[in-house]
Formats: sequence, C-alpha cells, structure tokens
Amino acid sequence: MSLIGITMGDPAGVGPEIIMKALALKDVYEHQYVVYGAVDILEHYNDMLGLGCRIVEIQDPEEYEEGAVNVIDSCGLVMKDYEIGQLSAKCGDAAYKYIERSIKDAMNGKIAAVVTAPLNKEALHMGGHLYDGHTEIFATLTGTKTYAMMFYGPLKIMHVSTHCSLREACNRATKQRVADVIRLLNQALIQTGIERPHIAVAGLNPHAGEHGLFGDEEIQEITPAIEETKQEGIYVEGPIPPDTVFSKTLNGVYDAAVAMYHDQGHIAAKLQLMSQCVNCTIGLPIIRTSVDHGTAFDIAGKGVADGENMKQAMLVAEEFMKNR
Repeated sequence: MSLIGITMGDPAGVGPEIIMKALALKDVYEHQYVVYGAVDILEHYNDMLGLGCRIVEIQDPEEYEEGAVNVIDSCGLVMKDYEIGQLSAKCGDAAYKYIERSIKDAMNGKIAAVVTAPLNKEALHMGGHLYDGHTEIFATLTGTKTYAMMFYGPLKIMHVSTHCSLREACNRATKQRVADVIRLLNQALIQTGIERPHIAVAGLNPHAGEHGLFGDEEIQEITPAIEETKQEGIYVEGPIPPDTVFSKTLNGVYDAAVAMYHDQGHIAAKLQLMSQCVNCTIGLPIIRTSVDHGTAFDIAGKGVADGENMKQAMLVAEEFMKNR
C-alpha cells in the first residue's frame, strides 16, 4: 500500500472541508493519505462536521500513523490568521507551499501521487506566486515541458490549450502540439487499463473547417498530426466536427477525445455529472489529480460543500497508480 498526498488548497475556500469529508470515508480507498495543509484548520472542520477523526501532525511521510488523518503543516497557518471566504495573500502563499512540499515528496518517492484541492488564482498572485494555476505549478516544479490537462470521468477529454485567449488558442493548435496531446492521451488511457484506446480529435473550426471553407487549421495542422500518430500505431480518428465529437465519445464510439481549446473541452466536460469529473495533469513524472471545481468562497465554512468530487479525485489517483 502506497501513500498519496492531498494538498489543502486555499484555506479560505472549501478545500479543508471537502478533504475532511472525503477522508472520513476511509473504507472506500485502497491507499493511505497524507494531507499537506494546516492542522488547526482541519481540526476546526473535523469538529464542526462532527466527524470524530483523529488528526496528527507529522514532519515527513515516513512518520505516517495508522488510523489518523496525517498532516504535514509547512506554514503553521491557523484559523485566526485569515477570514473564511475572503481573498488573502497569506492563504495564497500557504496554498502554494502545500503544493511545493507535496511535489518535493512525490519526486523523492515518499508519496505515490498528489491530489489537489482548489486554490484561488488571485490569492495565489497576491501571495507572490505568479502562476496561472495548479497545472503550471506542477509543470514548473517538476521540470516538465510536454504536458496536458485531461478531464477524467464518464467523458474523457484532453486539451491542446487551456488558459489563453481564444485567438492565442488558434495559434497553439500546431501539428506538433496536437500530435503530442494525442500521444499523451493514448498513454494516459493505457495507464488506466484500456489496451488499445480509440481516440477522437475535434476540429478547431465549425464543421471541422468544411474542407477549408471555414478555416484551414484542420488541413494544415490537425490532420497531419493525426496521420503522424496513426503511423505510430495509435488508433485515432479526426478531425471530427466539435459539435458532435463529444456526444459520440460519451456514447462509447470513442474512448476519449482531444479538444482544441479550453472552453471547447470544458463545456462538454461540465455538462456531465460534475462530481464524477476529475482534472488530471498528464505528462508529469508524478501522478496528479484534482477536483474539478473552484474554492467556492460563497459557501466556504458553512458545512454544505460536497466532498464527492474530492473522493473521486482520490479514486482516480488510485486508478492511475494501478498501471503506473
């Protein structure tokens, strides 16, 4: 049995609450978990929710104690240091430091995967860490150049680009990038037990360009990437019009789909049952999964946040570990 790390995310958001709710379901998981977060804050939610968990602070994963919620607290943040549901430089800095320590331990083989609770990008920047989000932090701190975001749920989608303008997204849909994402998606699906994945690639333009009538990116970049990866033995088809490719994938025609840009993939993914949709970063030297929602400042601290998506993120991390 291996240890998996969970980062607490922004303390002012729902992260501490959903982590405690998910960990209270201890009989659901095959593996053990270490939380990178704040002992005082987790104890607050444990008491508020009446979960009755025993929380212990450890300095290293090797000190793991059975039968407890083990916490590595790299900041010493306590409830009185911030206001629930409000932006805070302290919380943004803490969220980063939890991630930083978890990545260090994962790269050193002390934990087998990292599951992340949500952070707030504005608070992250206020805390002095100028990243677009989790994905970019993980890529930078692991020295990873080729990676992609994947939604893992009933509908599996990987993105060619994410956090950029729509105009820039068109520029990023190059033959090299599309081919890299097809390879990453194929690798990820094999890792979850699909022997020969069947992958669909969405077009960038309406009707996948309609043979050049509505744009030529499909002709110049996307189709050549598909043909190149086919020659490598990958079972891939496209470009397929983006208004039909995701419904076909959800209905089992394909195992997964490549989306060309952020909203093309995100809208399709988030029309699913949200609690089942997990965000993964593929291409890293470590396994990383995440909840597919934000910090939800509006409901933070009220005891009403749903821990189901955190549970799913933990279970998907375990699934990736099986074929690592």
